[in-house]
Parts: sequence; C-alpha cells; structure tokens
Amino acid sequence: MADLNMRYQSTVSAERAAEIDAGLRLYMNKVYALMAGAMVLTGLVAYVFGSSLSNAMSGEPSLIPVGMLEAMYTSPGRYIIMFAPLIFVFGFSAMINRMSAATAQMVFWAFGAVMGMSISWIFAVYTEMSIFRTFLVTAIAFGSLSIYGYTTKRDLSGMGSFLMMGLFGLIGAMIVNMFLGWDGLQFAISVAGVLIFAGLTAYDTQNIKNEYLVYSVHPEGRAMLEKGPVMGALRLYLDFINLFMFLLQFLGNRE
Repeated sequence: MADLNMRYQSTVSAERAAEIDAGLRLYMNKVYALMAGAMVLTGLVAYVFGSSLSNAMSGEPSLIPVGMLEAMYTSPGRYIIMFAPLIFVFGFSAMINRMSAATAQMVFWAFGAVMGMSISWIFAVYTEMSIFRTFLVTAIAFGSLSIYGYTTKRDLSGMGSFLMMGLFGLIGAMIVNMFLGWDGLQFAISVAGVLIFAGLTAYDTQNIKNEYLVYSVHPEGRAMLEKGPVMGALRLYLDFINLFMFLLQFLGNRE
C-alpha cells in the first residue's frame, strides 16, 4: 500500500479528488488539534501534581493535599496511577466502535488527564528548565517526523511489523530491568525507545492519512471519519509522550 494519492486520483474525478484533498487537510488538522489539546491537559495536570509533590518533599505548601500525594506516590496506589494509562488505551481501543464520537473525545481527554498524573513525578526529579528543553526538542523532532510521514511518497507500511516487534521487545526489556536495575540495559532501552517511537511517528502519520483516503472513497467507511481523528490523535499522542519520556532520560537534569 504505497502512497494512496495516486490510487484514488486514478479512480475518482478531478473534482472529487480536490474535495478529498481538502477533506484530508481538515481531517489531519483535527487530529493534530485533538492531540495538542490532550498534550496541554497532560502538561497542566503533570505540573500541578508534580510541583505539589516537590513542594511536599521540601516541606513547602502544596496545591494537592499531602495525604492524597502520599496515596498516589508512596502507597500501593502508585501502581494504579502507573498502569492506569495502559488500561485506558486497551479499554479505549476495544470499545471505540461502540462509542459515539463525542464520548470517544471525552474519554480521550480523560486519558490525557490520567497520563498527566502518571508522569507528574518528573517535576519532582528533573529541573523544570530541562523538562521544557526536552519538550521543545521532542516537539521539533516529532513535527519533522510527522511531516515526513505525511509528505513522503515512500511506502512505510513495511516498517510496521518491524517497529511493533521492537516495541514488544522494548516492553519486555523494561519489565526485566525493573528487577535487575542495570544502568547499561537502561541506556540501551532509552536509545531503542527513541528510535522506535521516532519511526512510529512517521509510520502512524502516513497510516492516518491513508486511512482517511480509504474511508473517503468508500461510502461504507465514512462513518469512521467521525471517530477517526480521535484514534489518530491517540496514536500520535502516545508516540509524542513516549518519545519525550525517553529523550528526558538523556536530556533531563536531575534536581
């Protein structure tokens, strides 16, 4: 499935092709807008909880009650916070077909807030300046890779199975290193994580584009166009947040 532009242009009229191109731009703009909105929500939640944790650790007043922070970060409840985003992703993917577009969008916002709580610890571990610097580097890298995935004529579908195999291997290595705690393995995990999610950014962008082209040409697929931007935004959001977290291990300055 190389770039589908030539395929649909050869099967529809010029007027219809122009209409599809305009619709594609609107579709991708909605995907990026939803993703950006979720990132802002994640950042705000992470900052509020993370700065409150940092203040509580230094004995300063915090916005979040100390008891709630203790339940989130020192009790077994921290595992709920840690794995809640993963549960959201699996549940969301399994139930998306039964949701309305409005419900899917609300669940996506809720996921962004939960992710913010899950990664809020970075504000207690890394300096705010290094977090901002890493975010800026990630945004530039993500934007460049996503533009490449959108504009390239090269078929990136062959990367999919390779990247997914790498992702499962990465998850397995991370679980193993939770028990071993090897610095060398952690460095290798970070390098692999950056490479894998960089590739997924370009791959997912092209996939989202091609999915729109398929749905727009086939009338039976048009219903998917309503919820498609939410799922596309989720995929790119996960690529961005994971790329950011792995880059932070290289670029972040610890408190």
